[in-house]
Amino acid sequence: MAAICRDCLTGVDEGERCPACRSPRIVRHAELDGLSIAHVDCDAFYAAVEKRDDPSLLDRPVIVGGRRRGVVSTACYIARTYGVRSAMPMFKALAACPDAVVIKPNMEKYVQVGRQVRAMMLAMTPLVEPLSIDEAFLDLTGTERLHGGSPARTLLRFARQVEQEIGITVSIGLSGNKFLAKLASDLEKPRGFTVLSPAEAKAFLAPRPVSFIWGIGKAGAERYERDGLRTIADLQRAGERELVRRYGAEGLRLAQLALGIDRRKVDPDGDRKSVSAETTFDHDLAAAADLMPVLWRLSERVSGRLKAAGLAGSTVTLKLKSADFRLRTRARTLHEPTRLAARIFAAGRDLLRKETDGTRYRLIGIGVSELTDIADGDLGDLADSQVRRQLATEEAIDALRARFGKDAVQKGIVFRTDED
Repeated sequence: MAAICRDCLTGVDEGERCPACRSPRIVRHAELDGLSIAHVDCDAFYAAVEKRDDPSLLDRPVIVGGRRRGVVSTACYIARTYGVRSAMPMFKALAACPDAVVIKPNMEKYVQVGRQVRAMMLAMTPLVEPLSIDEAFLDLTGTERLHGGSPARTLLRFARQVEQEIGITVSIGLSGNKFLAKLASDLEKPRGFTVLSPAEAKAFLAPRPVSFIWGIGKAGAERYERDGLRTIADLQRAGERELVRRYGAEGLRLAQLALGIDRRKVDPDGDRKSVSAETTFDHDLAAAADLMPVLWRLSERVSGRLKAAGLAGSTVTLKLKSADFRLRTRARTLHEPTRLAARIFAAGRDLLRKETDGTRYRLIGIGVSELTDIADGDLGDLADSQVRRQLATEEAIDALRARFGKDAVQKGIVFRTDED
């Protein structure tokens, strides 16, 4: 059975420790050198970057997220031992872990680190399909001669390089398809390297709950359980024909994934579908005069992320959550893609005006989808003659902020409220 030391990359024939460096971190698998589809996920990414930049936080529980009425973006592994999880309301997280250090997200910094990791991925293979700022699928098929070793060895070298040069850690799942690779990367976090071959998938998946399948949430799992499908073994026994009869196309997907079958290719062009930002207020807001300044700041944040990623988008979506937790989403499609804060805000402002009907809101967000390359956006035409002027203005502002800080230039509307 093939085995490699994860710390020094020495091949290991037998024993529990590496003969060269005595590390116990040995990865063994019969198909270790034959699999080439990987899922790479940075460990507790936002919190890891904050701990890297402030060593005093290394042994402390850290939560990255909004204020008390916000939600947890990322919790470090120490905080997770207290039950803190991503997307948990902040007041619940602090009740579970009152000694946690709460840090406001710094997306500009995280994007920069994410791009460093992405560059290292692309040095291994051009077939990188990003899922978010901190995770991606990779296909390393045929790279053995280029890197002088199997995909597994190349990935282990990459993990060590990220840790040494960037100062954060990653977990990697290696398999023969995307579904199994993603499952594998979650099994041994943090600093995990897990191999899960298609040949062992059926037995591995059988005892797991149906919700173990990527994309099935609580409501979906409850629905399938009502139909007598509680575990993946139940899906396997039902078979493809029965599942298709019951659920159509979704049934076919379930039948195949229950056996570990996933024919999707790693698609370098199938990365981000949208860029968005949102915030939860400390106090519910209803008036347009209070909501508009927040919408502007969120539009600037989305614009900054689009520019950093080299993207533009043509559909603007407004998100509102009322005091009774009812969600409203409204969208507008522009005549051309944009990455400009002014244009994103203008579309969001028009949508928001129709929703300021006295309803009190606890959350507002704005996003841009239908993404394309930045070069295809903000070209301007007779229908929108101000585009080039807006582009020149924002480029000048971005240059000033890059030199003197993000608060160097502010639009007057931001001083209307303290909400963020």
